[in-house]
Amino acid sequence: MIKFSNIKKSFGNKTILKGISGSFDNGVVNLVVGASGTGKSVLMKCVVGLIQADHGKILFDNKELFKKDSESLNNIRRQTGMLFQGGALFDSMNVEENVRFPLDILTDKPLKEKIERANFCLKKVGLENIGKKRISELSGGMQKRVGIARAIVNKPKYLFFDEPNSGLDPQTALMIDELIKEITHEYNTITVVVTHDINSMLTIGEHIMFLYKGKKTWDGSSEEIFNSDSETFNDFFFSSEMAKIIRKKFRKNVLKNNKP
Repeated sequence: MIKFSNIKKSFGNKTILKGISGSFDNGVVNLVVGASGTGKSVLMKCVVGLIQADHGKILFDNKELFKKDSESLNNIRRQTGMLFQGGALFDSMNVEENVRFPLDILTDKPLKEKIERANFCLKKVGLENIGKKRISELSGGMQKRVGIARAIVNKPKYLFFDEPNSGLDPQTALMIDELIKEITHEYNTITVVVTHDINSMLTIGEHIMFLYKGKKTWDGSSEEIFNSDSETFNDFFFSSEMAKIIRKKFRKNVLKNNKP
């Protein structure tokens, strides 16, 4: 489990995170949601250690992240996989080399073993036999899946995804969501997904943390969304046309089931 308490972060005179506390559990898909500029990505980067929080505690399995010696900190990072919003794939490398990259820099395994692991992960995300292709030859959805393969290649305990569905069509986005959920359950990872995607909230949101203006104003599961009493969360979620339609169906079902 990852726990964090009273996380604060400012950039100059602008305060982004205003004392956020929460936790992310093993084996469930944890979503951090909210509108643009609410601090979602900043919170994730503070938890990962890409940004130093100004205040607060972050614990990985009861070990405080920034009070460990450098070797312990590096060990946590070796157990972490991450998919950045832009993919962060290397155009100068082919697909196999991109996926293999974490193994090349973090391990001293034989090349043959690293190549086998890279291709196993590519097969896992449905991209078998494309290892020699260039990144420029792939669609946006394929590039996202290559990024996921790279994120899991080192068998991480902690997985972080920053807007994995950004720029994807609905069908491909659904495929990425299902892949993230499958990997999370199969490997029992602590998975954190930063998103503003309503579909993701409804389909894979096993634990949802909602941020509004740098504060956490609601958390719960996808099953609890329609019972939320948070005005800020409801304004965000039910602003989409799809959510409005689903809400009407939900209310009809409730009324139908409650009839004498």
